[in-house]
Amino acid sequence: MLAKDVLGKRGEQMAADYLAANGLAILERNWRCAQGEIDIVAADGRTLVICEVKTRSGTRFGTPLESVTAQKARRLRRLAVLWLRDRSAFFDAVRIDIVGVLLPASGEASIEHVSGVG
Repeated sequence: MLAKDVLGKRGEQMAADYLAANGLAILERNWRCAQGEIDIVAADGRTLVICEVKTRSGTRFGTPLESVTAQKARRLRRLAVLWLRDRSAFFDAVRIDIVGVLLPASGEASIEHVSGVG
């Protein structure tokens, strides 16, 4: 496994743990279809939460959150509809969240969660 893959998996685990500790129920991780992938599918009460996780080891190329574009948020919304259809699930609302995980080689890891980006 490549170093960036290991970093990404570690960040996704930290994000899932963070979301669960903050009251979200993790429904699925790394859901894939022909149109793309959802990192974390969660529920916040009756709201479906689609989470994009971005993990970085530094900010040389920007923060993890800065890497998620409006185009990516629109794609995640389309993937949410596909997930709902695939699972025959019903929720009162759908929300797109981003979780940025910074894992520097030295120093403390940090997590930033932005709710409702798209």
